[in-house]
Amino acid sequence: MNQLPLPTRRAALAAGLGSLALLAGCGERGRFFALPGAGHAFHGLSMGSTYTVKIASRGLTDATLVAAESAVAAALADVVGRMSHYDASSEVSHLNRHPVGEPLAVSAATLRVFQVAQAVRVASGGAFDVAVGRAVDEWGFGPSDKPRRVLTSQELQTLQRLRRDDALALDARAATLTRQAPVLANLSGIAKGYGVDGAAQALDALGIGDYLVEVGGEIRSKGRNGEGRPWQLAVERPDAMPQRALYIVPLADKSLATSGDYRNFFMHQGRRYSHEIDPATVAPVGHALASVSVVTDDCTHADAWSTALFVLGPERGYEAAARHGLAAYFVLRRPDGSFAERQTAAFAALGGRAAAS
Repeated sequence: MNQLPLPTRRAALAAGLGSLALLAGCGERGRFFALPGAGHAFHGLSMGSTYTVKIASRGLTDATLVAAESAVAAALADVVGRMSHYDASSEVSHLNRHPVGEPLAVSAATLRVFQVAQAVRVASGGAFDVAVGRAVDEWGFGPSDKPRRVLTSQELQTLQRLRRDDALALDARAATLTRQAPVLANLSGIAKGYGVDGAAQALDALGIGDYLVEVGGEIRSKGRNGEGRPWQLAVERPDAMPQRALYIVPLADKSLATSGDYRNFFMHQGRRYSHEIDPATVAPVGHALASVSVVTDDCTHADAWSTALFVLGPERGYEAAARHGLAAYFVLRRPDGSFAERQTAAFAALGGRAAAS
């Protein structure tokens, strides 16, 4: 089965259908506790991780529920087939092999993801950039077999010479993408969110009105849970073993995505090197942020913005989130190993609460 092994940077908890569910973006299957009889849930493998769907709508026929499982699997497989940089036949892989300077026709779905990526890149001042794939590879977090290691200053200078704002040109009218420099596109910071949206749209098309879709920790909710309340989603406490919730937020008809440094990283001489690459330095970020969670209407934007804000760091990231009116929740590491939390006004307005310790 073709998969899209996106970096395992996400982890969230969700209290769906009235029970606590652990939804981890670390390539592990979600573990559910005391799932009540009411409602319907199913899960599977996709995008190098797991996905889980919980449906709270009542009165659905068995045929509709079977159709829901097939539709979600098909929607996710479609995203993998178009956007996986691990799949040599995908559109993104074709783009990465296509001659520099020559336009490549792509599907409407792939074009849409690049359009959102471009918009977030501009709005974030370049903090989110899907043209950073070569640096991701060189640091050992990409599809190649290169080991995870600290790059030399000469290697970093070589990568920085490839950087340019218009490295990937998009022509919406012609539906083409053009590499204007020998960069590699990597949609790891946005494709999973787009997959969540696609799965949600598949459920919408079947007339299902109350559900939770989670793919590798990226989540989209609609309607109410089995108790008739908004879905209760929780941000994970970084580094916690066993995993547990840090902050719980009620969501209805919203999406949640989290970026962090505690799932996919390596240590060298006491320093943590995460898979989150800063396009400006072509190196892993080096600030005190442990995670950033973003809530938006759709998961595509939540996914991209959580990456952008994490790259920007605790100060610039918060300022950018406040400036753009984003609902964002920041978790910072203190020198003593404890955590400090900060949230924008838009996130506070969601009415969340700290999880019981």
